[in-house]
Amino acid sequence: MERKVPGGYNGRVLRVNLTNHKVTTDPIDDLFCRKYLGGVGFIAYYLLTEVRPGIDPLSPENKIIFALGPLTGLTLGGCARHAVGAKSPLTGGIAKSEVGEYWGSQFKRAGFDVLIVEGKAEQPVYLWIHNGKAEIKEALHLWGKNTKETQETIRSELADAKIRVAMIGPGGENLVKYASIMHGPFDAAGRGGMGAIMGSKNLKAVAVRGDSMPPIANSDGVKKVISWLKENMDLVKAFSDFGTGAPMVRFEKLGNLPIRNFRDGGFPNVDMITPQVIKETMRVGMEGCFACPVRCKKVVEVEDPYKVDRAYGGPEYETIGALGSACGIDDVKAIAKGSELCNAYSIDTISTGVSIAFAMECFENGLLTTEDTHGVELEFGNAEAMLKMIELIARREGIGDLLAEGSARAAEKIGKGTEAFAIQVKKQELPMHEPRLSKSLGLGYMVNPHGADHMDSMIDIFFSAFTEQPNVTIPDAIPLGLEPAPFEDIGPRKVVLFKAFQSKRIIADSLVFCHFIPFSYRQMAELTSAVTGWDTSVMEHFRIAERILTMCRLFNVREGFTAADDKLPARFFEPTKGGALSEKPLNFEQMEKAKRYYYFLMGWDESGVPMNEKLEELGIDHLGTIS
Repeated sequence: MERKVPGGYNGRVLRVNLTNHKVTTDPIDDLFCRKYLGGVGFIAYYLLTEVRPGIDPLSPENKIIFALGPLTGLTLGGCARHAVGAKSPLTGGIAKSEVGEYWGSQFKRAGFDVLIVEGKAEQPVYLWIHNGKAEIKEALHLWGKNTKETQETIRSELADAKIRVAMIGPGGENLVKYASIMHGPFDAAGRGGMGAIMGSKNLKAVAVRGDSMPPIANSDGVKKVISWLKENMDLVKAFSDFGTGAPMVRFEKLGNLPIRNFRDGGFPNVDMITPQVIKETMRVGMEGCFACPVRCKKVVEVEDPYKVDRAYGGPEYETIGALGSACGIDDVKAIAKGSELCNAYSIDTISTGVSIAFAMECFENGLLTTEDTHGVELEFGNAEAMLKMIELIARREGIGDLLAEGSARAAEKIGKGTEAFAIQVKKQELPMHEPRLSKSLGLGYMVNPHGADHMDSMIDIFFSAFTEQPNVTIPDAIPLGLEPAPFEDIGPRKVVLFKAFQSKRIIADSLVFCHFIPFSYRQMAELTSAVTGWDTSVMEHFRIAERILTMCRLFNVREGFTAADDKLPARFFEPTKGGALSEKPLNFEQMEKAKRYYYFLMGWDESGVPMNEKLEELGIDHLGTIS
C-alpha cells in the first residue's frame, strides 16, 4: 500500500547520529502529520518517545530536533519559520524555540520535514544538507569562530553564497546554559539553551540548500491568503516601521516595561532607548524573513564609542528591555553593542540581560562584591559593566562562569537570600512583559511547559487597547463563544480566554508561522486545508494543541516537575517601587486558583498530572501512562 503524504510535507525525517556518523531517513505519513502537525508537535512526540527519562541534557543521549510544519517555506508572509527543541540544559524540562530567517524554507526545499541529531562527534563537525543528501563535515577550523565568521567560512568552502546556516558561536561551544542557535548572524532560536545542546554534541553548524518544494493541495486557497495579507498590510505597519517595541514609552507608563530586575516602576529615560530613537540615530535598514513583506528586523550600524557591525542586525524589544531597562541602562549604543555581542557569541539576550540584572541587584545589596566581579562595579545603569558581563558569560570566565548557569543556579550557589532576585520560572528568565499588569501573562509564565515565555501566552494589554477598554477580548474568538473578561480579572472567563489563545499559539508553532501575522483561528484552519488537502477546522486545531501541550506536560512530569514548579517569583506578589504598579501586586491565591482551573480545563489533576482518561481521549495513552 502506497504511503500517503499530505500537501506541504516531504514525508521524510533526516536522522544523523554523530557518534557513529550514520545518516538515515525515516518516513512519516498522513496520519502522523495530521495528529502532531509539525514544529513543536513533532518535537514533543520525538522527545517523549525517544529520549530516556532522567538523562543529562548535555549528554550524548539527548537529541536536538529541527522541525518544520506544512506552512514552512510557502511564499507567504510569516511562513519562513521552524522550531528547534530538546531537553533543556537550562530548565531540565522540554524546550522549544521558533525562528525565522531562510533556513526553514531551504531545509524544506532540501527534501525533509524534520532533522533529528543524536550522539556526539569526537571532534567538531557541521552538517551539510542539500537536495535530499546529508554529509558530516569536519569543523575543527570553525571552532572558536563567531557566528558571522562561521557562516562566511562555510559559504566560501561550499562555494555557494545562498547557503543558509544554523550555528553556534563561543557561547554554545562553552555550554552556556542559555546559548542560542543563530540562523544567520541575527535570527535566534533563543530560548532554553538549544545552542548548548549543539555545543555538547560538537556540532558547530547545520548548512542547508534546496531547490524543490513539495506540492500543495490547493494553490488558489493559498493565493487567497496572500491577497488578503497584501490588502491588510496596515495591520503590521508598526512592525515594518520600527520592528518590535514601538510602544515602549507607553509600556513604561502602564508598568509593562521591566525596570531594574522587575523591581522598580519608573524609567524616566525610556525615550532614549526606543525603536524610534534607534531609527533616527543608528538604523541603516530593515530586513525580513523568506517571502515576508513585513520587514520587521532592525539593522543598525555604530562607529563611536562602540563599533557595531550591521551584519548582526539590531536590538529588538526583548533585547532593549533585557540589556537596557532591566539593567537600568539608558545608553542605546551600548544596548546595540550588547545585542551584537550576544548574536556573535550565540547567547539568548533575554536570559543574558536578566541574569546580569540579577547580579546587579546582588551587587547593590552587598551579596556580590568587586572581589567576586574582578573589579567590575556591577551597578544598575553601568553600561560598560553590562558589556563586560556578556563577554565573561560567553567565555565562562570569572563571574561569567557562574552567570552562564542562569540566575536560578547562580542564586543557589551564592545563597544569602539571593533567590529573591532570580526572576525566573522553571529556571528560565522572564521576558520583558510584566505579569503584575497582565495576569493572563502571569498564568502563562507559570504553566508554559518550557518555562517563562511570552510567545505562547496572552498579554492582556494587547487585547484591551492598552487598558483603555475595561475588558479583554480576543476579537476572532468571539465566534467561538468566548466571553470578554475584565482586564484586572484572572477568574474562569479570563483563564478560558488564555487557554484559547495559548492553543492558537501552539498551532502556529506547529504549522509553523509567525505570530506577528494576524491570521484568525478560521484563517489558520482554511490555510491548513489549502496546503494539506485535509478538511480541517478550528475544532481540530484546538484538539491538536491540547494534545501537544499534554505531551509536553507528560515529558516534564516524568522529569520530576510538579505543580510546585508552576509558580511565579515572590517579587510579583509585591508592588513595584513607584510607577503604575506601585499598588498592584499579584494575589497569590488568585493565581493559584487560576492555575488549578487551567489544569481542570486541560484534563489534568490538581497536581498538574494529565489524567489517564485524558491521554486516552487524545489518543496518546500509548506514549506512556502516568499512574
